[in-house]
Amino acid sequence: VQLQAYGGGLVQAGDSLRLSCVASGRTFYVMGWFRQAPGREREFVAAINWSGSDTRYADSVKGRFTISRDNAKNTLLLQMNRLEPEDTAVYYCTAGPAFGAVVAGKSDYWGQGTLVTVSS
Repeated sequence: VQLQAYGGGLVQAGDSLRLSCVASGRTFYVMGWFRQAPGREREFVAAINWSGSDTRYADSVKGRFTISRDNAKNTLLLQMNRLEPEDTAVYYCTAGPAFGAVVAGKSDYWGQGTLVTVSS
C-alpha cells in the first residue's frame, strides 16, 4: 500500500495550487490531508468519504480549499485557492476506513508529503 502526493511548489499569496495523492495497493473509504509547518505539529486540513458526499475541513481552510477524489484513478485532490503565507507547510495525504481515525491523524497510511511554500 502506497500513497504518493504531488503538486507542491512555490507560489505567491492569493495564488492557487492543486495537490494530488495517488493511492496504490488498495482503496480507502476515507482519505484526507494534513499539513505540518516548520516548528509546528501536524494538523488536519480536510477529509472526504468514498462517494464525496461527506467532507470535513479545518476552520482555517474552509471556503478556500476544496477536497475531492477520483475513485476511478484512486486519486485524492486538494484544490487550494487564495493561498496565504500561513498555508506554508508540508502537506501529507492519509487514508483509512473511517473519519474518526483519519481526522484524528491516527490512520496507518500516510504519503511522503509535498512542500507548499506561499510567499507574501
